[in-house]
Amino acid sequence: MQCQVCFHHCELKEGQIGSCRARMNQEGKIISLNYGQLVSLALDPIEKKPLARFMPGSYVLSLGSFGCNMHCGFCQNYAISQMGASDLDSTYYSPEDIVIMAQRSKEQGNVGVAFTYNEPMIGYEYVRDTAKLVKEAGMVNVVVTNGCVEQPILAEVLPYIDAFNVDLKSFNPDFYKRMGGDLNMVKQFIATAAAKSHVEVTTLIIPGENDSVEEMTALAKWLAQVDTDLTLHVTRFFPRYKMLDKDPTPVEQVYKLAEAANKYLDNVYTGNC
Repeated sequence: MQCQVCFHHCELKEGQIGSCRARMNQEGKIISLNYGQLVSLALDPIEKKPLARFMPGSYVLSLGSFGCNMHCGFCQNYAISQMGASDLDSTYYSPEDIVIMAQRSKEQGNVGVAFTYNEPMIGYEYVRDTAKLVKEAGMVNVVVTNGCVEQPILAEVLPYIDAFNVDLKSFNPDFYKRMGGDLNMVKQFIATAAAKSHVEVTTLIIPGENDSVEEMTALAKWLAQVDTDLTLHVTRFFPRYKMLDKDPTPVEQVYKLAEAANKYLDNVYTGNC
């Protein structure tokens, strides 16, 4: 069976698990292994997603599972995103459980649910089912994603999602290939999502990888073609996971790239500075 969720199109034999570690061929069907299996659950400030221009000052019930369809050497959440079901302890929460928790957190400033921490879209069925109930309860949904999924998968969840933060990791196709991703697929995701929902984009600036003014200019120009009102977060890198040999991004370089992006976009923010 071939998985149709993302660009990998993993061809899986019976019982075989895909490269994302979260989808498997079971009895001739590709199923989600991480449906409702949560390893992280917290009430976060919405700015932490990061979302700067969507319900600022509020909190959002944030949840995550295991697995990711990219394998970035700089991943901040590699302890869950690069793991599978057998590597972690998880607890099952039904979509109904999440709605109850979200409603109970209203007194603490909670406005809804964020699907985050690992890559939520590889388990889109849970995002779809939970987000639908959250919307029916009068609350909002947020997805923090790498955007590397096929358009029909995005279409499954898009009617229920109020805001996305999409990691646009680089504007270099070769960089994306090295990270196990696909730049064109992310661009398509951003363009489609921005036509229906609030979208903010995050680019982590890694020294020697994606830190040139030329690349940031190209990235910002393209985002402006989608919508000049799109928000871009230009974020400072710190050594993590498999990139411990690199130094943190110089703060002045982050500001320089944000200034370059600001020539084309109305809303550019710096992070981790």
